[in-house]
Amino acid sequence: MNSSPIASPISSSDSGWSEAPHRDPARLEDVWHRYGQSPAGDDWILKGIHFNLRPGELVGLLGPSGCGKTTLLRLIAGFECPSRGRILIQGQEVAGSQRWVEPERRGVGMVFQDYALFPHLDAWRNTCFGLRPRQDRSRASWLLELLGLKGLEHRFPHELSGGQRQRLALARALAPGPALLLLDEPFSNLDVDVRLRLRGELHGVLSRCGASGVIVTHDPEEALAICDRVAVMEAGRIHQCASPLELVNAPASAFVGRFVLQRNLLPARWQGERLLTPLGWLEPAHSQAGNGQMAESSDLEVLLDPTGLELSDDPQGDAWVTGREFLGREWLLQVQLSHPGQAPIQLRLRLPLDQEFSHGQRCRLRLRPGQPALLFPQGLTVLPVAGDPQPTEPQFA
Repeated sequence: MNSSPIASPISSSDSGWSEAPHRDPARLEDVWHRYGQSPAGDDWILKGIHFNLRPGELVGLLGPSGCGKTTLLRLIAGFECPSRGRILIQGQEVAGSQRWVEPERRGVGMVFQDYALFPHLDAWRNTCFGLRPRQDRSRASWLLELLGLKGLEHRFPHELSGGQRQRLALARALAPGPALLLLDEPFSNLDVDVRLRLRGELHGVLSRCGASGVIVTHDPEEALAICDRVAVMEAGRIHQCASPLELVNAPASAFVGRFVLQRNLLPARWQGERLLTPLGWLEPAHSQAGNGQMAESSDLEVLLDPTGLELSDDPQGDAWVTGREFLGREWLLQVQLSHPGQAPIQLRLRLPLDQEFSHGQRCRLRLRPGQPALLFPQGLTVLPVAGDPQPTEPQFA
């Protein structure tokens, strides 16, 4: 029996888990996992995961490297056994304290990052590999046509392009007719044009095949572009599982805003009824303060859009440009801000093309008037204080 977890799992309301019908293609209930066991008990890879995939959905597992998203996918597939909790597929328990179902008996298709095609088999035999001896081959033929591989049945994997190999991997995974398809960063090795085209087609292919999908990615743009819901992970936990629109409009944590939306984080602290940040003063919008909102905390952070900052040239300024990208219609700048007594703050700015700054240029930052921001952990909307300049002394040391 495993020892008790060292921390309580995130609540179901935070994770996006709900009491869905028990015929969901996949359902995870309080899943914990680790490899081995350290004496300190701090080696959990996954911590209290609650997650359900609804019929017909494509859900993305999004997070930085090492957050546990691929481990979660492997647990669903059956390549790993969870340390705690239960996993159900199509309403049937496949992993739990008293039950274990082998990967080949779960009815799950898997597409790997490196395709994992058999080099000695041509496209047709690769597609049919997972079929039972007497199973109808017409589905394999239909899939090859659906995925644009008709006429290439007798080519070997090395004779196909990267995009064609990825399509073949999809055909092989879908040929046995799984209700659930798992994809581990399937587009990361493809050229940009091919990647954009294939990821745009994925949802339609799953729909035609009557399958639901879970896709692992570290690319926020990809997850928001193609998924019905996105589960944002960090350090083995799900911060938020929601639709792309919900993630953009109401991020549940500062991490979601920073990682998914690429917004800026500024440290903050209350001084009276206002918030002091390294770039100036903020105040609650719409008289939202009160009711304990201004409780003292040393962990306050303000989430600010890259368009919510203004930059001006200043040889004596406390910020400087560390990177610059041309995005076609605007500049994306990386700016480093000196923070007295603390490590420098890294910020991102989006500026019009007529505001050109060079690498290494000294400058001064200020909050853009009227630009709303979010204060975490309260989730309070705040605005720059009208008419207040940026602090000229290190008041935020």
